[in-house]
Amino acid sequence: MVAKGNSITRKFVGTHSQVVCELPNLVGIQLDSYERFLQLDRLKKQMEPDPNFGLEQVFQSTFPIESQNGEMCLHYHGYTIDFDNIKFSEIECKRKGRTFSIPIKATISLELTGTGELRQREIFFGDIPLMTDRGTFIINGAERVVVSQIHRSPGVIFSDEKGVYSSRIIPYRGSWLEFEIDNKKKDLIFAKIDRKKRILGTLFLRAIGLDSREKIVAHFYKAKTVELAKDLQANNEFVGSIAFTDIYSTKGGKAAKKLLRAGDELSPTYIEALVKDGLTSIRIIDEDHPESLHSRMVINCFEVEDAKYTQDGYDEPMKEDVLSPIYAVLQPGEMIAIERAEKDLPDMFFSSRRYDLGSVGRYKFNKKFGTDEEIDDEDASTELTVLTPQDIVNTMGFLIKVYIGEENVDDIDHLGNRRVRSVGELLQNQLSAAFARMERIARERMNLESNQVKPQDLVSIKPVVAAIKEFFGSSQLSQFMDQVNPLAELTHKRRLNALGPGGLSRDRASFEVRDVHYTHYGRMCPIETPEGPNIGLIVSLANYTRVNKHGFLESPYRRVVDGVVSTNYRYLDANDEEKFFIAQANSKVDDDGKFLETDIPVRRSGDYTTRTANEVKYMDVSPMQVISVAASLIPFLEHDDANRALMGSNMQR
Repeated sequence: MVAKGNSITRKFVGTHSQVVCELPNLVGIQLDSYERFLQLDRLKKQMEPDPNFGLEQVFQSTFPIESQNGEMCLHYHGYTIDFDNIKFSEIECKRKGRTFSIPIKATISLELTGTGELRQREIFFGDIPLMTDRGTFIINGAERVVVSQIHRSPGVIFSDEKGVYSSRIIPYRGSWLEFEIDNKKKDLIFAKIDRKKRILGTLFLRAIGLDSREKIVAHFYKAKTVELAKDLQANNEFVGSIAFTDIYSTKGGKAAKKLLRAGDELSPTYIEALVKDGLTSIRIIDEDHPESLHSRMVINCFEVEDAKYTQDGYDEPMKEDVLSPIYAVLQPGEMIAIERAEKDLPDMFFSSRRYDLGSVGRYKFNKKFGTDEEIDDEDASTELTVLTPQDIVNTMGFLIKVYIGEENVDDIDHLGNRRVRSVGELLQNQLSAAFARMERIARERMNLESNQVKPQDLVSIKPVVAAIKEFFGSSQLSQFMDQVNPLAELTHKRRLNALGPGGLSRDRASFEVRDVHYTHYGRMCPIETPEGPNIGLIVSLANYTRVNKHGFLESPYRRVVDGVVSTNYRYLDANDEEKFFIAQANSKVDDDGKFLETDIPVRRSGDYTTRTANEVKYMDVSPMQVISVAASLIPFLEHDDANRALMGSNMQR
């Protein structure tokens, strides 16, 4: 027994004692997410909430609400939280079986467009639960935790399944758009909307605004101008080339005859006709240009158009020829109204009311197709959250490059393609649906009400209150907190769940999804996971992990400059990490930060090898960066069998 007043010195038996990077707040994933949702700090400082996040974004995307006849319009002017009006403290809520919450009010004005009159009112929008400083909620007297969900990121994914190459544009909200190239279909590219029947790729491009061969060719290929010689033999090198633009006769002025269409192949007969007409130079596709598409797949689609969709006497498909087959796929059995179809199709992807990539989806598009400057800029423009025709062209072009072997398919289980939805985002999604119902009710009431109506008569808060109650009370991700011991509590808050609404189902989840992936290194614990049917679907965050603003998991690494390890560190996500050689935390280093070994064990993209000091760019900050809080409590973990360590980390709870 130790004598009174004598302290026990703690013995360190590890090999790595230098602390470079402090452990982050272990419940930060919960606290930061909910702070971003409610923006309490900004409201306390009398600042305007950021319209790109949380509750403010829900309000901004719902209002203004205009009546169908345009006579009334509801406007939103900010929300307030009454900090002095918290009815019960945390302890009282537990004792009395109440919810620890705070009232939310929003200033709404009703504009009568006929008279210009404005009626403004502060409307109560319900009580919203407050998060305790421990990252939990008290709902009906019981402490609950909202578990973070890991799901497939919005953006674009390229895959190859059984000889069918496909690209899938996954939105946050809206119709799924896919492109497919089938080995059996003679080098053609097809589009699919919401997993329905295939549509010829060029036909789909025409429907979204690229309505001529010239426009389509210009988006995929680069041009070069070639001189035509009068001696036909000298022009043989151009036989088999493809016209870049429509080529018109030099005779006839404005009514000149079209001799060749963009995308047509030059045959000896065509070249002879062009020379006879007096043309001395033409623009053809430069197939050797580095930025040109090195495949004739788009040209092959033109040939199918000619055979199936172009009427006799015309050189391009008419508007009806384009829209009819597409509309027949989307609305089978319905009469086709061309004017409506012409507006509806682009709206499916280009209208913010019907389609939302989210800032994450836009970020992923920029990362995939953008310039290096855009990618390096953390705040690269993510404001455009709908698709553009250029996005669709980029996606089709990239898929063709994958097919011909110039680019690689994506790994769906890579953590660059999976992101975390924490409590703030999950609640925001629930409220967005509730506000959409509230908007519909307000529009219906506008049609019935008289001119004496007030804003509170039009706004029904019932859907909002019901959504909050349902989310915290009965959502699959809102769970009673595990309070067996402090570790159980902490682990519950740091858990990631692939199940739940919009996620996977345990019956259909494959081995690949459950398996440990090399990108989990330093982000998700490879050890701590349940043993039953949920194995690999419920995991824990690694010790140093943080979630960035786009929802991707990041891990810290020490910088290595000219072979010298510094004490500065940088957080990298799974995509950024791919480019660098990273040394282990227990690599031997002297007091000046120089490596003591000539061949240093490193890893890059899941490959383990050795490199010299000058090739190493980063180094792990700690050996326990790989594992979770529970796994790091097991002494001499490296001596244990993986299955027994998994059991041990679970048994501590």
